[in-house]
Amino acid sequence: MPRATRDGVSIYYERDESDGDPVVFVQGLGYGRWMWRWQREAVDDEYDVVAPDNRGTGRSDDGLNVVVRKLPGRLRRLVLATLAGYSIEGLAADLETILADAGVFDAHVVGASMGGMIAQQYALEYDRAKTLTLCCTNHGGPDAVPVPDETQEQIFDVPAGANERETLRHRMRPAFTERFTNRNPHLMDRIIEWRLEQDADDPAREAQAVAVADFDVSERLRRIRVPTLVLHGTDDRVVPVENGRLLHEKLPDSRLETFAGGSHLFFIEQADRVNETFRSFLDEHA
Repeated sequence: MPRATRDGVSIYYERDESDGDPVVFVQGLGYGRWMWRWQREAVDDEYDVVAPDNRGTGRSDDGLNVVVRKLPGRLRRLVLATLAGYSIEGLAADLETILADAGVFDAHVVGASMGGMIAQQYALEYDRAKTLTLCCTNHGGPDAVPVPDETQEQIFDVPAGANERETLRHRMRPAFTERFTNRNPHLMDRIIEWRLEQDADDPAREAQAVAVADFDVSERLRRIRVPTLVLHGTDDRVVPVENGRLLHEKLPDSRLETFAGGSHLFFIEQADRVNETFRSFLDEHA
């Protein structure tokens, strides 16, 4: 499988080639490629799909040495904040390296949550983005509506006595609606297995979280001129829906679609409707 290297860090990506336009999927904080499986299946018959593992995730290297990994939590976070590779700018530079390695000259860039931040930064810094699709994300800065405190505590919590699977299930609860998890127990079990296989470990996840906390392109959004589809669930408990509306207001060529009752991972819960909207947008701008 292909790899691209930047600053000595090897970044893995998958490629499902076809004759159509390239579509690159960029996932959220700590998440592996599994999160896009529903959207990839919806477009890989006609589009050239590129699916990287963010730095520190899945089969990509993390660039963190043993010393950094062994530092106690607070000190480790201070050190992580100094690592250029774990800024949104650095993660966007990784994406540029991947697309250059793949020989992609322009692409429909799709990002969710942190991946949506990377997509915005990428469109500002590089010229390969043909369109953007921004899911459940924000533009950063003081105007962005923050992650609720109770959600932030849960997604980084380690319950006493919990094993790895139980910890993942606990941290993931705010990203889904209870109705969906209760109705799909077998799928939730599969997602836990995918996460164990592909997600970032705690040090790399902390490094990505530092990048998210420092992100702010709120004053630069009007410089993004590519057509942009903004998608957001109305009941997102991680990145509140007001952030999607703010993005739509500030982006010059954007369209906002909200999904009633949608969670943070609404594109999994409401995959059929999301895919219909997404495919229509891609086909319009192919």
